[in-house]
This record gives sequence, C-alpha cells and structure tokens, in this order.
Amino acid sequence: MDKSITLPPNEIFRNLENAKRFAIDIGGSLTKLAYYSTVQHKVAKVRSFDHTAKGDPLYEISMQEEVSARLHFIKFENAYIETCLDFIKDHLVNTDTKVIKATGGGAHKFKDLIEKKLKLRVDKEDEMTCLIKGCNFVLRNITHEAFVYAKHADSEFRFQNTHPDIFPYLLINIGSGVSIFKVESEDTFERVGGSSIGGGTFWGLGALLTKTKRFDELLQLASKGQHTNVDMLVKDIYGGSYGSLGLTGDLIASSFGKSATPDKEFSKEDMAKSLLHMISNDIGQLACLYARLHNLTRVYFGGFFIRGHPVTMHTITYSINFFTKGEVQALFLRHEGYLGTIGAFLKGAEEDNPNQYSWGENYAGSSGLMSTSPDLNPMQRARSGTFDMLEMDRLERQLVNLPLLQDPSSYIPDTVDLSEDALAREYWLYCFEEALDGVVKRAVASQPDLPEAAERAEKFRHKYQHKLQTLRHQPFAYGSLTVRSLLDTREHCLNEFNFPDPYSKIKQGENDMALKYFQKAVKSLEELSWEQRQFALVRGLLAGNVFDWGAKAVSELLNYSSFFSIDRPWLVDAYDQWLERLKGPPHKCALFFVDNSGIDIILGVFPFVRELLCRGTEVVLASNSSPALNDVTNSELQILTERIAAMDLVIQSAVKEDRLTLVQSGSSSPCLDLSRLDKVLAGVVRERHVDLVIIEGMGRAIHTNYYAILSCESLKMAVIKNSWLADRLGGKLFSVVFKYEVKDVKAEYYIAL
Repeated sequence: MDKSITLPPNEIFRNLENAKRFAIDIGGSLTKLAYYSTVQHKVAKVRSFDHTAKGDPLYEISMQEEVSARLHFIKFENAYIETCLDFIKDHLVNTDTKVIKATGGGAHKFKDLIEKKLKLRVDKEDEMTCLIKGCNFVLRNITHEAFVYAKHADSEFRFQNTHPDIFPYLLINIGSGVSIFKVESEDTFERVGGSSIGGGTFWGLGALLTKTKRFDELLQLASKGQHTNVDMLVKDIYGGSYGSLGLTGDLIASSFGKSATPDKEFSKEDMAKSLLHMISNDIGQLACLYARLHNLTRVYFGGFFIRGHPVTMHTITYSINFFTKGEVQALFLRHEGYLGTIGAFLKGAEEDNPNQYSWGENYAGSSGLMSTSPDLNPMQRARSGTFDMLEMDRLERQLVNLPLLQDPSSYIPDTVDLSEDALAREYWLYCFEEALDGVVKRAVASQPDLPEAAERAEKFRHKYQHKLQTLRHQPFAYGSLTVRSLLDTREHCLNEFNFPDPYSKIKQGENDMALKYFQKAVKSLEELSWEQRQFALVRGLLAGNVFDWGAKAVSELLNYSSFFSIDRPWLVDAYDQWLERLKGPPHKCALFFVDNSGIDIILGVFPFVRELLCRGTEVVLASNSSPALNDVTNSELQILTERIAAMDLVIQSAVKEDRLTLVQSGSSSPCLDLSRLDKVLAGVVRERHVDLVIIEGMGRAIHTNYYAILSCESLKMAVIKNSWLADRLGGKLFSVVFKYEVKDVKAEYYIAL
C-alpha cells in the first residue's frame, strides 16, 4: 500500500474529531467515505434592550456558539485506503459509534482491514438500494445536480433545474455490466432490465486490443482516437447517405467493420474510440427502449463507466439523441460517484430521519465538479485522481417551492448564466476579487474584541481567492455559475472562518439613524394628495434601496446628507399601470421580500407597507433567516417592527390584529431562490391567499427573479447599482427597474440580458 501521502486534516478529513457515524463504498478502483459530524460555529445574535436610554443603540449584538450538523463525503483511490484508515483511527476522538455501513464490490475485500484499523463492525448494505437512496437524496437537496453534456457548446455542462417532484425516473447504472432501474418513489423501485455489455466489457476488450490495463488510460486513448478509421460508415457502403431510410453518410453501419482489411494496422487510440462508441451506442439504445416502454423522459446515467469523463458522456448523449430523435435527454449527475456511500450512510442514519430536513451543499468545503478533459486545467485534473470532497450542511428550515410560482418545473432563479457568457463571467469574477479587501476589513471590524480575527480574515481571503481561481478555470464546478452562487460561496467561506455577520455594526448604526426620521417621513407623506403620495412611496422605496453596502458604486459614494434623485421615465417603467391598479379594489394579502437594513427597510419599505395596510391589504414581510451583506434579518426585523409599532398606530394595530406578519424566508443569501423557501412561509402564503408579491433590490429582483413568472400580480423594483449591468440592460448607473406584472398579462416587455 502507498503510504507516501500527507493528509492535511483541515482540507480533507475535516472535523473528524467530532464524527458520529460512518459509511463506506468501495468499488474496483475508488473508495468513497461518508461521515456525519457536529460543527461548532459562531452566529450573530441580536437582542433588544428593555429600556433604551437616549443615545443607546437599538439592540445589542453578541457572538454565540451554536452546533449544527454536517455530512462529509470523501472520494479517493483504493491505493490510499490503508493510509486513510490509519489517519481516521489517529484522529477519531468523540465518536461512540460501533458500526460502519458498507456497500460496493470491495466492501468484502477490505472488511477485515476496516475492522482491524477502525475497531468498527462492518455492516454490509445492498448496493443497488444504496445507489437509489443516494440518487434520490442528491436530486432533492443539491441544486444543479443534474446536467446535460454538450461537447461543442460554449458551456459543456447545461445544468437542470431541481424539479419539485423528482419521481418517476429511469436510472442507468453502468458498472461492469448495466442495470436499469425504474424509480417511482423514495422506497419503490425495480430493476426492469440490463445488459452484460457494460464498463467491464469496455475495459476487458480494451485491454485485449490495446494492452492497456488501466481504465482511465483506456479512456484517454479513446479521447485521442478517430473511430472512422476502424468503423465502417454508411457512406463507406453506399457512397453517401441512405436517404430513403433516413441514414446519414456519417452514421456507423458496422462497429470495427474496417478492421478486417488485410495488411492494415490500426492505432490503439482508434480502436479504443471505436470500442467506446460501440458500447455507448448499445447502452444508449437500450436506455431509449426502456424509457419508451415505461413512458419516462427523465433518464439518469451513473456508475464507474461515466465518472465525469467527457468522451463517455458525449458518446452516450449522441446515442440517446439519435435513437429518440431528441425527445429524451441523457442526464448526468455532478456527484454520481457518491451515490452508493450517501445511500449507505442514509441506511445507517434512518433513526435520525435525515430526509425530514433540507440540506445544502457547502461550497467552502466541497471540491466541485472536476473536468477530466485532457486540455483543461491539468492541476485540477491531477487532484481529482487523489481526493475529492463534498460537504452538505443540515439547514434549520425545511425548504419548498413558493406556491405562487406559475410553473415550478421551469422556474430558473438566475437571470444570467455566467458559465455561458465569458465576458460577463470575467467581469464578475474581477468584481469579486476587487471587493475582497473591503470584505476582509469589514470582517475584522465586526469583531474588534477578538485579536485573532485578523488571522482568520486572512485565511478567509486565501480560501475565497482559491475558489474564484477554480471557478475561472471551471465555471461549472458548483453548477451554473451566477452572481448568486459567487455571493453564496463568499458567505460560506466567511462562515467557515467564523465571520457570520461582517456588516452587523454597520446595520446597527444605519437602523438607529433611520428610525429617528420615520415619523417625520410618515408625516410628510400624509400631507400629500393621494396620487402624489403613491409616487412618493415608490420613489422612497427606490431611493432607500440605493443605500446598499454590497454595491461597490454605493459603498464608495454613500452619503446620507440628501436623498437620491429619481426622475421618470425609468429604464423599465410600469408605474402608470401600477397606479391604475391602486385605483381598484385592495389586494387581499401582499408578500413582500425585503432587502437592506437602515434607510431601505425603515424609510422605504415600512411607509409603503403602511399604505397597503391602510388600503385594507394584509402584509407578510419575508426576510433572511441568516445574515448576508447588509440585508435585514428576521431577528433584526422583529426588533425594528416593535420599535416602529411603538411610534405608529397603523403599524401597531396591524401587528396586534395579525394583519402584519413577519416570516423567515429560509434564505441566507443576498439573492432569492423561490424554489427554496421556508416551508412555514409557503404555508402562510396559502393560508393568507396572497395575491400580490413584491420583490425589491438588485440581488432579488435583477440578478434573480427578473424573468420569474408568478400566478398572481407582482412588483419587482430595483435601482441598478452596477455600471456594467446597467450598460448591459441598456441604461446607466442608478437606472430604475419598476416591473408590474399581472398573471398572463405583462405590463412591460422583458429585456434580454
């Protein structure tokens, strides 16, 4: 066994000292290990003062320790298994587990070694049951898990939305042979077919033809080969296409058909490529037949034959497209190599019922999808052959779709996919790199009493810089690359180094300041005529939304001495339609996704909400469950609402009569994914019969949800605080977007970004 490697615990076997439960999946060449750990981390808590003296802050901020659950999955070559087991044994401290769940063909081979090293009893689980349990888990919990592979497109990987109902589907598992499963529910599946011609056939015949014994080397040969030197094509027989049968000239008529040519030598590369096409086409046709037989359109491929190799995915994709005439797509999974070990872990954790929770991928601790293309980022390709990691955090809130999405299956949160737009990608990566110094400074400033904060902040900087470099080379690493995913990755890295709320002090000061002007603002509004007041309310909302420390242009120019001037016509201007709607009957209930602290929430949102309440409309304010930039959190909003209610009878009575409700969104992002919202919020939306959704802010209404179609009326409002984005939209810095949309009737045209 190779024991020459060094394993840094903070990079690979993270938090091993707090591991509670283990599972392992051992294949022919790769081992996948899973464990559950409890993670201690800092959270920012706010608490209202009972009696606030003049000059005292509105609330106090404290850093407290909390414990949360995390799943760790690590993949490595079998050559390292003894070294890894030794490492685990030496660092295992707080576990009381006596059993390790095991699956895979190698579980029996390494059983004695595992039991000897870890002093844990190996409990073997059924391989296929684990595989399907794991597949269900990743499809349900990981956004952009499934993708279509498009070899010659600008972006090789076209990620699919997480469907609200993942069942039924067909799973084609290509190991030594092929097994085809029809999966109908969490616990209902059956093997409907298979074939003896699979990965083992490719490996075995490939070894005989090329004398190459390693599977990955065989695929590398195939990637360099030209199958037409070995395969007989339709045009080789008929001199061109066979039109009456619909066969093009480039179609393979006979695999290896030219190999019988006397006195001709064939290269290893060409033979490997021909063999790969032959087996992939056979599997593809078989998959199509079963998909049609069972009337299924979702067909996922997995198994060691896939392993993320572009040449394999391309040949299977071509085969599926050919045999179904494009009606069925070949779907691959970012984490298909982990399915067995995830399933084995879930089998061992059934008493904790992990499926009752929602889980989220932790970008700070996950490797991401590694391309094995020979020409792409050799450093990362080499690493994927050693260790690969996936971490998932248990979320405090169970997440579901917003019930008002018109078609949840087609909903795409993000407006621009940076994976497919090279210019946009480079611009935003540069922006996030440029902003890093400021984020580090604010992180340190948020914890002035902790001398080690500066050291942790530098570790954050290093980690996030590394993530940005990875995404520059592999924009597909965590699914579709978007502004939202870049922001979320930064938040994950900040939390990793115990900076849960770098903007806490800034938000506290802005909230204190804005509250002093609330009554004056309300009085000024009440002195206006009805029509003047409606415009002033919208203008106040937009002006308040300008003050956003997350936007570089604003953080450089922020000055509270005067309000921002907002003149019509706006870049997107549906205000006249909105005003006409206000002349009609009131809405029953409005759901308002709020944005920033300070002026935005206090002098922008609350006066607007107050007017809706006066019209007889109930209001639900949805705010972040956890901190992100200077966005107001639910706990902060509770305190602000209490203070505003004490000085305003309209807000006070609405709170007492339950006409104004505060609910967590379930989000910890500056953007908004309407397919992953707190289940409690979804219940409130149904109970209150929400008929108006209001989304404000550049992150929630421009970077995300600009094209979201709802089954009720909606308002999307934002000031564009980024000059590049404003130019892309056809406007200038601080241009206004005011979209009012009615179900099935658009009040303005969509702008193509």
